[in-house]
Amino acid sequence: MVSRKYLEEWDKNYFWHPFTQMKVYREEENIIVEKGEGVYVYDIHGRKFLDGVASLWCNVHGHNHPKLNRAVEEQLKKIAHFTTLGASNVPAIVFAKNLVDITPPKLTKVFYSEDGAEAMEIAIKIAYHYWHNKGEKQKNRFITLSEAYHGDTIGSVSVGGINIFHEKYKPLLFDVYKMPSPYREAVKLVGREKALDYDTTLLLIEEVEEFVFKHHQEIAGFVLEAGVQGAAGILPFPRGYLKEVRRICDEYNILMIVDEVATGFGRSGSMFACEREGVEPDIMALGKGITGGYLPLAATVVSDEIFNEFLGEFGEAKHFYHGHTYTGNPLACSVAIANLEVFEEEKTLTKLQPKIKLLQEKLEGFWELKHVGDVRQFGFMAGIELVRDKETGEHFPYGERTGFKVAKMMIERGIWVRPLGDVMVVMPPLAITEGELEWFLDTMKECISLL
Repeated sequence: MVSRKYLEEWDKNYFWHPFTQMKVYREEENIIVEKGEGVYVYDIHGRKFLDGVASLWCNVHGHNHPKLNRAVEEQLKKIAHFTTLGASNVPAIVFAKNLVDITPPKLTKVFYSEDGAEAMEIAIKIAYHYWHNKGEKQKNRFITLSEAYHGDTIGSVSVGGINIFHEKYKPLLFDVYKMPSPYREAVKLVGREKALDYDTTLLLIEEVEEFVFKHHQEIAGFVLEAGVQGAAGILPFPRGYLKEVRRICDEYNILMIVDEVATGFGRSGSMFACEREGVEPDIMALGKGITGGYLPLAATVVSDEIFNEFLGEFGEAKHFYHGHTYTGNPLACSVAIANLEVFEEEKTLTKLQPKIKLLQEKLEGFWELKHVGDVRQFGFMAGIELVRDKETGEHFPYGERTGFKVAKMMIERGIWVRPLGDVMVVMPPLAITEGELEWFLDTMKECISLL
């Protein structure tokens, strides 16, 4: 057993952490997690913390869940991995059928990968290749949204739009058409009170449709998140926006590519966020909650129409030239099957509805705080935006790390959170109790009030 002293030393000396300024990390005390139980994690010193970010938005039913543990253990006794290039395995087959059963009816074919960025990279390549196989090679451009986030691989960054994440890599990226962020544009046009109204969608969609009308002959796909821009700070779309984009894609022969990586598997209050508006995308990317937060797995789910364009004789070279070593990994697929069973057995979505209502009610109290400039909610996810001056909307300087100051205060009180800049994110496991949720929100409110 490695001593705590060495773990802390090796962590700072050898482990390069994602989205982390390592100079700062090495100067601070950090949590090294050793185990988890329910919605709590425990560090190497035995301290207990509420997992306030669902282990980066992916934990659903809590840590150390008996059924999910058992699924991994039982599969491990059979086989841990074997390639699916020209072969298959039992859990991958069963889970593919399970996914087709619960995703929108149009989606019938499943392509596996290991994380959401890969699922989106695959979605982009499939869309491009689909039109190529159809002989419509001029359809090779994509529309996306400003402030979008779809992952960190080159293709997924190309369709992203968060400058602080993506600007440095601009020379490596392919060009896309960008439409304004629906929430930001809505606030600019009609103010926060009416930003999410359906009438606002009708105002916004005019510009979108006019642009599509001019460029549709070269557009392969319209790429967007499923109702909320998560990494941008929890920016919800106005009501009906997703449905209007679906209408436009149908009218102008464009593939609709929906990123459900963050919103899928209950986070929106429905199994998938696109269900809230009855939208069936042509391609859907899934990840995060797909295994309940246990193992790396993602999926890109597509329609028969798309899949069929890749069929042909071997010599035609129409098949999809993409794959991963761990595609359809049996351990990951086994726990993903169990994850869906837990949704049913524990009535996760039914029990989530009063928690969503409680979250909405408790968020109202944040408006009174002098450093809160905006409060945003989408299902069981929320963003509380911190500002220096409430009247003018002036933000704190980026280098002051105000969001992290609040996070540090919460850690001292037993809750681990990670903000998006100066947006405090509320994203606990779906399994959190109402009492734990109240404590979480009351603690966050107290910490913000101490700024």
